[in-house]
Amino acid sequence: MKLEFHGADQNVTGSCHLLEVAGKKLLIDCGLYQGGREMDEENSEPFGFDPASIDYLLLTHAHLDHCGRIPLLVKQGFAGEIISTSASCELARVVLLDSAHLQED
Repeated sequence: MKLEFHGADQNVTGSCHLLEVAGKKLLIDCGLYQGGREMDEENSEPFGFDPASIDYLLLTHAHLDHCGRIPLLVKQGFAGEIISTSASCELARVVLLDSAHLQED
C-alpha cells in the first residue's frame, strides 16, 4: 500500500490524496485550493500524478475544496469511476456549476 498527499498537506484546502493498493489507484477527493492569488496559482499546477492512471475517485463530500478540480482531472484524462453518495454527487454538480460561473466573471 502507498499513500501520497497531493493537496491539503500544507494547508486546509485542496484535498487530494492518492492511495495505491492491490494494483489499483484510488484518488480520495480532488479539491480546489481556496484563499487568494497564491492559491489560484496552485490550482493551475500539475497534479503530481497522471490523471489517466487513476482507477477510482472517492468523493467524500461536495465542498469545493474537495471536488473543485474534478473538471480539470477529467480534462487531463481521468476516465475512471467516481464513487460517492447520490446526495454528494447532486450537490457537487451545483457547487461546480456555481464555481464555473464565478470563475467566468
